[in-house]
Amino acid sequence: MMTVAEVRLWGKRIAAVSIDEDSPYVYFKYDDEFVHSGINLSPIMMPLSREIYQFKTLHLNAFKGLPGLLSDSLPDRYGDQIINAWLKSQDRSIDSFNIIERLCYVGKRGMGALEYYPSKYNGFNEVEDIELDNLVKLSNEILNAKENVIAKREDELEEIIKVGTSAGGARAKAIIAYNEKTGVIKSGQIDAGSGFSYWLLKLDGVDQKEESSFTRREYAYYLMAIDAKIIMTESRLIEKDGYYHFMTKRFDRFVNSNGDMEKLHMQTLGALAHVDYNQPGIMSYERVTDIMYIMGIKLSENKQFFRRMVFNVMSRNQDDHVKNISFLMNKNGEWALSPAYDITYSFNPEGKWTSRHQMTINSKDHDFTMDDMLKSAEKMKIKPEEAKTIINDVRKSLLKWDKFADQAFLNIKEKEFIKNQFILFNTQ
Repeated sequence: MMTVAEVRLWGKRIAAVSIDEDSPYVYFKYDDEFVHSGINLSPIMMPLSREIYQFKTLHLNAFKGLPGLLSDSLPDRYGDQIINAWLKSQDRSIDSFNIIERLCYVGKRGMGALEYYPSKYNGFNEVEDIELDNLVKLSNEILNAKENVIAKREDELEEIIKVGTSAGGARAKAIIAYNEKTGVIKSGQIDAGSGFSYWLLKLDGVDQKEESSFTRREYAYYLMAIDAKIIMTESRLIEKDGYYHFMTKRFDRFVNSNGDMEKLHMQTLGALAHVDYNQPGIMSYERVTDIMYIMGIKLSENKQFFRRMVFNVMSRNQDDHVKNISFLMNKNGEWALSPAYDITYSFNPEGKWTSRHQMTINSKDHDFTMDDMLKSAEKMKIKPEEAKTIINDVRKSLLKWDKFADQAFLNIKEKEFIKNQFILFNTQ
């Protein structure tokens, strides 16, 4: 038996996707009309063509049988746990829900601009007010493997499905629409109406087996990154009932002049280049700028990308894998480097993933020197003096860490611990 769905972009069908029950790998084909559009949604691995695409060499644990173009639409661990709870509420096994059904479950609620039809779960697209404390409670139960309990409370399960299934990452988060004037928070997967802007909310107070300061730490890093001239969308801390939730504005959504929400096509580096984020060292920072050139991204953006690389190294953000770099495409088919995101302290000398960087610099993944930075800059076509200026900018911002940590309410012990891990390159 074959399952078939259509892929839409900005209200128009552009492709079909199908899967046979005997294979975990899907077939993908652009519609003939879209082939002539000149809009290259995946220019590296899936250029416009009448070819039927299927990628059996991609690792199933990372791409789930999908081409990279579609794999970004799937939720990660937290979203998967919500889906599993919902399946239990429907008396369905996880294995009975194939990958195309998962795409149709996401429907038009995914990150970026791609949508999947037929969407059988339209009830999840309703816009309703959200209570943060209830979201925290439900997220705790889901992450602590209490899907059986949640599955019996269908109204509450539906509430968290509306906000929590499309965002990536392992931690609990919600996609919200926020009204500045009224303070009202609604589910933000679809257009919430006039007066709302669209945000991703990382929830504090969830899964207390982990540290409870990660949202405040990320906010401190946001302040430091902005000071270092790294482009990011606006971010805030929301304090409620002693918890600090981290809120960052979505860059794949914007409100047009008519007050309506519009979507931008978005792809992670991993999806564009068909690179498995579970394989550290398979991608280099220098190669990313080569990919940016192929995509027609302005050469001047290499400097912004180099600045992010330097910041990651000096501030110990070593979770710099290929899903933490993204690109945006507008309706004219023009690509740009997305704002930076998921920038935070991430270094553990004993850790499997964060003892070293996930991407290489000058063919190394740790113990970087000033010479490594300058050689990498040269490969990115950045002049030595420009590179040194960028490194100095980042250094100056890191030296202000105490101020940013205080603004984020980090305690003295954590503030000092993180500061002592910084790598302060000196260009003198």
